[in-house]
Amino acid sequence: MIFSLIICTYMRPRAILNLLTSVNSQTLYPNEILIVDGSTNNETENILKAKNFNKLRYFKIDDNNRGLTKQRNYGVNLVSESSEIVCFLDDDIILKPNYFANLISTYSSKPEALAVGGYITNEVIWKPSDGKNNKSRFYFDGWMRNEPLRFKMRRFFGLQPDAEPGFMPSFSHGRSVSFLPPSGKIYQVEQIMGGVSSYRKDIFESLKFSKYFEGYGLYEDADFSLRIAKTGNLYINTSAQLEHHHDSSGRPNKFQYGKMVVRNGWYVWRIKYSKPTFKATFKWYFTSMLLTKIRLLNIITTAKRKEALTEALGRIFGWFSLMFNPPKIET
Repeated sequence: MIFSLIICTYMRPRAILNLLTSVNSQTLYPNEILIVDGSTNNETENILKAKNFNKLRYFKIDDNNRGLTKQRNYGVNLVSESSEIVCFLDDDIILKPNYFANLISTYSSKPEALAVGGYITNEVIWKPSDGKNNKSRFYFDGWMRNEPLRFKMRRFFGLQPDAEPGFMPSFSHGRSVSFLPPSGKIYQVEQIMGGVSSYRKDIFESLKFSKYFEGYGLYEDADFSLRIAKTGNLYINTSAQLEHHHDSSGRPNKFQYGKMVVRNGWYVWRIKYSKPTFKATFKWYFTSMLLTKIRLLNIITTAKRKEALTEALGRIFGWFSLMFNPPKIET
């Protein structure tokens, strides 16, 4: 299949160079690579000019098109007409050599697939299940991983998700695709991560990345996935593997991030559940406040005390702002 790769970047010249080096080692190479650079300096442009990556086209954008969702929509408009699949990668990703070969093959084994996500290997340690049903572990499909504190606390208050990983519970706050094990299987989901994603090109004829998330765009991928899921199937291929090396440059301050966690989280919840029940609404707000309290606890349990406090304050601000100024849901 003919496929294009779009990399939206901002002020990360070294990270994108590492990514492109891993792309260069792929057993299946993209038919085109589009770099959409929102940087306010020329470092990324200069570092790419010094290299010779095959089939790469570079685009430096102006202020009007800067921001993740804007850059993604900008890149989609530049994709070749012959392209069948559009792939996106964050600029701080390192690919395994068979990433694209395994990712693109999913569209043949699952011809109904509208979108397919890759699988991050370096953020969670999985082991084969011990069959003990230990409450400090999360078990899925013959594998186990450590259960995060937030889910242990939620179990105590009866706030465990009522949906499998990759699907949104009735009160949101679900388990992300990081709770799918490295089994090599293909799992159906309704949410994929935008930074390791791919989509059939023709879905962009009717859908675009939402303007609500212009700027940093936290949870814009969840919003886009949920809207696609209303029309067809999405999958995660756990054999399409990569590593995510989080680069802190270009990220918002922790107060803004905390505020977005709550407000954008509320927004994507209402994308799927436009009229949630009273019980689901109560659980959403209660869970949001519980997670905020856990973040406040990090002030004394982690070394990054200032970051924990600032993010928690942002979450509190976002929580109360929903009562007076909730986001307007795009239809």
